[in-house]
Amino acid sequence: MILPEKNYFYAKKIPDMKLSEITDFLEGMAPKALQESYDNNGLLIGRDGHEIDKALICLDLTEAVIDEAVQEGAGLVISHHPLIFGGLKNISGRDATGRVVMKAIKNNVAVYAIHTNLDNAFRGVNAALCDRLGLTGCRILRPAVEKLRKLVTFCPASHAGPVREALFAAGAGHIGNYDSCSYNIQGHGTFRAGEGADPFVGGIGELHTEPETRIEVVFPAYIQERLLGALHERHPYEEVAYDIYPLMNDFGLAGAGMTGSLEKAVSEEAFLLSVKKLLGTPVIRHSRLTGNKVRKVAVCGGSGSFLIPDAIRTGADVFVTADIKYHQFFEAEGKMLLADAGHYETEQFAKDLLYKWLNEKFPTFALRISECNTNAVHYL
Repeated sequence: MILPEKNYFYAKKIPDMKLSEITDFLEGMAPKALQESYDNNGLLIGRDGHEIDKALICLDLTEAVIDEAVQEGAGLVISHHPLIFGGLKNISGRDATGRVVMKAIKNNVAVYAIHTNLDNAFRGVNAALCDRLGLTGCRILRPAVEKLRKLVTFCPASHAGPVREALFAAGAGHIGNYDSCSYNIQGHGTFRAGEGADPFVGGIGELHTEPETRIEVVFPAYIQERLLGALHERHPYEEVAYDIYPLMNDFGLAGAGMTGSLEKAVSEEAFLLSVKKLLGTPVIRHSRLTGNKVRKVAVCGGSGSFLIPDAIRTGADVFVTADIKYHQFFEAEGKMLLADAGHYETEQFAKDLLYKWLNEKFPTFALRISECNTNAVHYL
């Protein structure tokens, strides 16, 4: 992907857009419901109705980045890491966070964070890292749990097709690499319309029997409101009968880390040198070499050491992540290679990913990736 030039803002038609148009789109790609409980994603500074004509994308919102946004006249900064992570007890300008908050408010710059929800999204940070490493057949390393529900509804057999299509269009029916998944049973429903009702079939006060189809679809919990809206809009009955069940199934389209495979197996040394070059990192800390070839690769952008057992369980030859502590290197136990390639280095492609998504959705809107290198770790 070609990154925007320094004067890219001025090479585009720049229409004003409501901030909510940008944030709603991003939350459709990486729903806030996928964020970890400790995180602080979403709109941190600004108003949904705020109109903007330029946006700056960064990994970390530092003072240099907010100065860049102010200088360029950007009304929005989209940051992967949240500026406000814990609670703020004061905004006095005595620390970097307070100074950035004050400068953003003073210059009417909105701040939006898209962190662990982007990490956990199927097409998010880890997918971008897999793509950079040339991995194929990618799957979530640790799928999310308790994120799935099942909708069961009943409608006239004559209307089952349109109702199913409405549910699929709203986001239901995805199982792995398959979509439009449903289970259907034919039966008969009975009902009696009371006074004041407006029945689709049958008469007031008459017991009616209607050939019906029972439709079952699985859906991620965070689309429930949208799904029920689609159901009520498309269903012909005045009163729509439905049940919703929580599921314990893994949600394979969201979760932590990813696995994928190289086209050809390579030696561990060759793989590490390739990662070093592809990520532009001067140093890779790694566990003892096992002497095995590398074909199956597990990754987690940023701090992913909590996934070491998952990477071993899936049979990965190597796990590429960051922030591995000394004693955690022992956890590989010679079963796989552990590679710490740096936090910034493994997450840096989040900037390119966000730029690509937004540019494809809003091709005339002015976007730019920050020119500031915010990597807090330096190497001698």
